Amino acid sequence: MEKHEEGPVRWLDADQHRAWINLAKVLLTLPGALEGQLLRDADLTLLGYMILARLSAVPGETLRMSEIAEMANGSLPRISHAVARLEDRGWVTRTVCTGQGRRFTVAALTDAGRAHLEAAAPGHVDTVRRLVVDPLGDDFVRFGDAVGRIVEVLGLPTTILKP
Repeated sequence: MEKHEEGPVRWLDADQHRAWINLAKVLLTLPGALEGQLLRDADLTLLGYMILARLSAVPGETLRMSEIAEMANGSLPRISHAVARLEDRGWVTRTVCTGQGRRFTVAALTDAGRAHLEAAAPGHVDTVRRLVVDPLGDDFVRFGDAVGRIVEVLGLPTTILKP
């Protein structure tokens, strides 16, 4: 049996391998399918949509850029670029603030951004239902709970903000 740093390799059995391949296909394909609909119907990337949605769900519709980066599991430069595109369209404003002896930037949702999000949301939700919720049916919530365990192992935030 092959070994790696932590002992013998625990190979996947046939059922686990099949399930893993299916999950990998979803991980590689679903983001593009969701983004394709958003780009076509709302001229928004999936990341842009998620940023607008997150801003709409917090008090004051304002977050530090570092909080947006954490939500998106992205680097600050990547998030800054995405927010700059949203700002160029008038959907977000950025403001440099000071506090506790440090400078930081906050992003705030504009009225135009809220309106654009509200217009984009029905098509996005329809796509999520068609591609994910409806095929899973009664298994959807259990699947989401199971995936939540992966979220925890990855060390990502598990708190869900209500829209």
